[in-house]
Amino acid sequence: MVANAMNEKVQTGVKKTLAADKDWWRGAVIYQIYPRSFQDSNGDGIGDIAGIVHRLPYIASLGVDAIWVSPFFTSPMKDFGYDISNYRDIDPMFGTLDDFDLMIETAHKFGIRVMIDLVLSHTSDQHPWFQESKLDRTNPKADWYVWAEAKPDGTPPNNWLSIFGGSAWQWSVHREQYYLHNFLTCQPDLNFHNMDVQDALLDVTRFWLDRGVDGCRLDTINFYIADKELRDNPALPPEKRNSKIAPSVNVYNHQEHLYSKNQPENLEFLHRFRKVLDEYPAAAAVGEVGDAQYGLDILGQYTEKDKYVHMCYAFELLAKDKVTASDLPEIFAKVDEVAKDGWACWAYSNHDVARHKTRWDMTDDEYRLYSILLMCLPGSACLYQGEELGLEEADVAFEDLQDPYGIEFWPAYKGRDGCRTPIVWEDSFNANGGFSVGQPWLPIDPSHFAKSVAEEEKRENSMLNHYRRAIALRRDYPVLRKGRHDPLKNKGNVVYFTREHEGQKLFCAFNLSAAPAEFDMPEGKWKNIGEQVGSLAFTGQPKQTLGPWQSCLALETDTKRN
Repeated sequence: MVANAMNEKVQTGVKKTLAADKDWWRGAVIYQIYPRSFQDSNGDGIGDIAGIVHRLPYIASLGVDAIWVSPFFTSPMKDFGYDISNYRDIDPMFGTLDDFDLMIETAHKFGIRVMIDLVLSHTSDQHPWFQESKLDRTNPKADWYVWAEAKPDGTPPNNWLSIFGGSAWQWSVHREQYYLHNFLTCQPDLNFHNMDVQDALLDVTRFWLDRGVDGCRLDTINFYIADKELRDNPALPPEKRNSKIAPSVNVYNHQEHLYSKNQPENLEFLHRFRKVLDEYPAAAAVGEVGDAQYGLDILGQYTEKDKYVHMCYAFELLAKDKVTASDLPEIFAKVDEVAKDGWACWAYSNHDVARHKTRWDMTDDEYRLYSILLMCLPGSACLYQGEELGLEEADVAFEDLQDPYGIEFWPAYKGRDGCRTPIVWEDSFNANGGFSVGQPWLPIDPSHFAKSVAEEEKRENSMLNHYRRAIALRRDYPVLRKGRHDPLKNKGNVVYFTREHEGQKLFCAFNLSAAPAEFDMPEGKWKNIGEQVGSLAFTGQPKQTLGPWQSCLALETDTKRN
């Protein structure tokens, strides 16, 4: 079987070194791990770093290039690790620095790079920096966070809103001032206008790079710097509102966040950040651009040439509505316009959005096709744990919710717990699916047991093995990783494009519908390279017919044309 053969190859062919390829990130497939829900090693019901180490052979069997590990730093866990109280240590629930070092060492032996999730825009209110800053207005860290006077009537300094609901300002009785928090009230925003703050965060970055990490995922990369004058955000007309970043019931969508984020000074910090990364032979960074109106424009700015971060992702493929054959040409035309010298990274699912199998109401055939599409699109790709199993969004009852976002907006918005439930490794309800011998921190959806890793390994044509084949296709053809592309086009429900790299030319077409669809093959001689993922076995005729949810992946064989 494919799976067993791959696992045997991984176990017997462990790499002892990891080449310092500074461009490894171009076209890379990055596997996101949400550590709380990946594998528990000590029976407390919470996943940990030792659990990740235990499952690295499985990750290697997928064929991915890197893992991105969501926050594991010391934290009160009010926002499950995105509220950091110590940037330089591991929260005890996840393990120790020794465990972390072992994860790095083991991942590198398997040829897997490790990216960590750096949350630089804010800290926990339990961080020693904030504990000192809030004492008074004259202490050494008094200006390390965004503090402001109340208006004469005692109301907040301006109209800025928090993503988690309500004002983005919280009153402090210690200083008799407000502090800014774009997220929870316990997540005060750092003041990047203070160079000492920037220096401290760059030192944190060096700390982890020195431990051997290969790069960073930068949380909310466009939130770092707020307008120094604290000007009010303008209202956003109803017709321009969308729910890419915040659910539709959130009043956050009523503003154009012109001054609370996306400030031009952010580029100056990112340039400094890039210089730190460049001190290391092959470090790379991917930024999360959280903006509903200007996400792609910011992606282009932040990845320009070699000045800032290596790649960014916006929310176009993480949106609530399914991306269609007509959407893709528009999205990539915009990327080509604003990011000529930049690089995009794409994902359908992550820890903040409902799993796309449910979000887009997909059949298995549809889901499989979109996975091939992701492996063929220009840019790099992120997969979220469990995506390779075809997991649906879990149904989490209100009394079991952990996510403060879901608790705040229930029932109109159920929060993020449904995509964060533990991975099921075995089809054993009593043993919590092999995730933990203890009670899991979130309940496991019973429907997930039939899609456990053990069950998926048994079937040659399982979703898991399909993902392995799709990733292998990308790995085997460098043109899919680093190749340039012509403009994406669509004919009805068929989207198509070509990729070219070092003399190879590849034609890709995808029927994003449940009905057969005709398309025209370009001139030339072609051979099918996608048999293993169900690609069309085409004839030599110019007109071809794709079946429902089928792809055509064809490599040009006429070398005279290359």
